[in-house]
Formats: sequence, structure tokens, C-alpha cells
Amino acid sequence: MVDFWVGLYLAALVSLFFTATVKRAYLWYGVNSLMLGLIALSVWQQTADMALLISGLITLLLKGFLIPWLLIRSSDWLGMRRYLKSSIPLQFNLLLIPAIVVGSWYLFSPLEASFGGTARYMAIAVATMLLALLYMVEQRHIAAKIVGFLLLENSLFLLGTLATSGMPMLVELGVFFDLLMAVLVINILLRQEANA
Repeated sequence: MVDFWVGLYLAALVSLFFTATVKRAYLWYGVNSLMLGLIALSVWQQTADMALLISGLITLLLKGFLIPWLLIRSSDWLGMRRYLKSSIPLQFNLLLIPAIVVGSWYLFSPLEASFGGTARYMAIAVATMLLALLYMVEQRHIAAKIVGFLLLENSLFLLGTLATSGMPMLVELGVFFDLLMAVLVINILLRQEANA
């Protein structure tokens, strides 16, 4: 079941590259975060680690619903520009995205003997990190760069969840606290962008 949610997680991230509006970018981030929470809950079912249950539920509520809702509300309240502009043409994205995913897969395939089944999850997590970085670099709008930053954090959480079958709860709570602080800073940036 974990493989199914990981596939949907990657599909939601790739779909973001073909989104033209700010609200849809926020919604795709929410879908990506929902898949991340379901991945954590699926790993919890396999390992019975209560920290994964708590972090999965927090991810579903906080990243899947609350943060996208806050971002959509703040964008509406500030009256931000609705359409995203990419600095990389769409046809190049159609080449770069599969190259990143396949390249990460081949990079980690020799490690299969050392890491076992987690090497493929590490490959997907690294690919999603690179895709989030690509999204941050290619987008010109501050709101899309914010989504790229949040997706990068999701990818790090995915790596910690799948490669190690869960991080210590103290680390996860620290990450969630840092994410909430980042959302506050993001709101300040959005206000400055709207006023400029």
C-alpha cells in the first residue's frame, strides 16, 4: 500500500509543474501533503510505531488542510496575481522531470544490496527533492517559490519516513514547529509582494 501512496505523492508533485494558477498550486501542495500523511500512516501500520501515527495525523491536518487553506486565504485577502509564470518552457519540463526521476532511480539502484528495499524509496525521495528545487528555480512568482519550499520540506519528511521507517518524535515536532514559523514568514513575504 505504501507504493501506491508514494506513486500518488509523486504524481501530485509532477502535476504541479503543469499548473498555471496560484490557487491550484496550493491545492496540489495540499494533495501532495495528504499523500505524505497517508504514507506515514501506512508505514505506521507496518511498524506499529506510535510516533508515525501522530506525525501522520499531524501531517494530514496541518499540511494537508490547514496550511493550504491559510495560503489560499492570504492570497485572496492580499489580492495577489492569479497566474504563474515559468522561466523554463513546458517542453523542457517534459524532458527534465522524467530525466530527474529516472536518473535518481539509476543513482540508487547500486545501493539496493546495501539498503535493501529502502533504496528505491530513497531514490524517489531524492527525486522529489530535486523536483521541488527545480520548481522553486523555474517559477518567478513568490507564491510558487513558497510552494516549492514547502514541497522540499515534504520530500525531506518522506526521506526520513521511508528510509528509516520513521524519525524520532522530537525531531518531527521540531520540523512541524519550524514549518509553522516558516508559514508566518511566508505570510509576511506575501504581504510585501502584494504591496510592491
